[in-house]
Amino acid sequence: MKSTALKNTSLVIALLTAGAIGGAGVGAFNALQTPSIAAPLTALTSSAAGDISSSAVVPNFPQITERYGPAVVNISVTGTTKVSDESAMAQGDDDAFSGDPFLEFFRRFQQGQGQRPGNGRGGQQEVPTRGQGSGFIVSSDGIILTNAHVVKDAKEVTVKLTDRREFRAKVLGSDPKTDIAVLRIEAKNLPVVTLGKTSDLKVGEWVLAIGSPFGFENTVTAGVVSAKGRSLPDDSAVPFIQTDVAINPGNSGGPLFNARGEVVGINSQIYTRSGGYQGVSFAIPIDIANKVKNQIVATGKVEHARLGVAVQEVNQAFADSFKLDKPEGALVSTVEKGSPADKAGLQSGDVIRKVNGQPIVSSGDLPALISLAAPGDSVKLEVWRQGSARELTARLANANDKTSEVASKKEAAGQGKLGLALRPLQPNEKQEAGLDSGLVVEQASGPAAMAGVQSGDVLISINGVPVKNIDQVRAAVAKAEKSVALLIQRGGDKIFVPVNLG
Repeated sequence: MKSTALKNTSLVIALLTAGAIGGAGVGAFNALQTPSIAAPLTALTSSAAGDISSSAVVPNFPQITERYGPAVVNISVTGTTKVSDESAMAQGDDDAFSGDPFLEFFRRFQQGQGQRPGNGRGGQQEVPTRGQGSGFIVSSDGIILTNAHVVKDAKEVTVKLTDRREFRAKVLGSDPKTDIAVLRIEAKNLPVVTLGKTSDLKVGEWVLAIGSPFGFENTVTAGVVSAKGRSLPDDSAVPFIQTDVAINPGNSGGPLFNARGEVVGINSQIYTRSGGYQGVSFAIPIDIANKVKNQIVATGKVEHARLGVAVQEVNQAFADSFKLDKPEGALVSTVEKGSPADKAGLQSGDVIRKVNGQPIVSSGDLPALISLAAPGDSVKLEVWRQGSARELTARLANANDKTSEVASKKEAAGQGKLGLALRPLQPNEKQEAGLDSGLVVEQASGPAAMAGVQSGDVLISINGVPVKNIDQVRAAVAKAEKSVALLIQRGGDKIFVPVNLG
């Protein structure tokens, strides 16, 4: 499962791992969960007048830190990675080894000799890597959770406790899709955290992070939950928890506590234009980490379920176009041929509103629910199609076994109202685009151009109804009221574009 969008040539946002200082980059995820032996802290509440204040939780951050801080660990990794000779020499302050006096010495020596490893012919060399991150103990016999990118490509992992003891750790497994890793150290009677439920977490609730930003071990920062179920453009199915807790390089893999002292997330990424914290941070829900951990412990690997659709948000324009009472659900833009979605009868233009009775409010809710299921599970989908609701059942496949098949006459269509000049696809274009039908956009102007439709796009459907000729387009536009939803293919991507007809 994935979310798709037409490619935007200007990138204004950087999503960075909040993690390893000089670490090994974004990578695997693998999570485990074990019953915690620690009891949650009792939340303090205010009894002031009013329902809101009487239910507000006043966190005791010093108590949480004192009780669970010893279960938060610092993780140091060493390894190697292959880089080009030029890259190895050109690394600046952002190099994984910036500040290493031995590396700087060898750089100066090589430059002084006018010679680089590999004779400067564009070859590759293995260079050592070092990184730091955070983690937390979930089992008293030495099971630790962290981010997969913290330990990616690591040949040696060292875990340091707050009492200054150090242990060599073994990576039990990792899962790139969810960015969770599970470690084990040989120790007994270790302090552990208490695991909570992300589903119980409320937006606006106080949360606290403990980690090692920039190598400063056991640093405590606090804030509130800004949002839940955030979908990020990183091809993962994780419904991230968004907070305003200060998270920086080295915090990756550390725990996010609620006001009761329960771990509800694993700090993973930041949203930044500077490379440092700018007020927006993201954590992986602990529920997902627990599920992955159980698979790692039981089988040594992680399997993800797959429905086989690409989805996007339902905004007000789409809601008007599809005659929905409110802009909620996951709009299906692409159905992979032969996928569980295809076999269940899902179509482009369907709006998935519920999965097993659970409402889909935003498009990110769908991959989140599917990710909690297992390959082979059957799910009941409530979909909205052409003005009415219907139920479909899909048997989920294994994402690891994905074999999807994603698959000259010029005519003017609604030039005045829609603003498109269209022509039918030629046979060779159909084959190249993997489409049975559609209309090529020769020229876009007016409302369609304002909505982002471009020359060269292929119009596939209007308001979920496939279009094969100009008459169908005119008829669909004539019946529309405020707006229409155009399914457009650009390159290999499909996306619905809402067009306000004025």
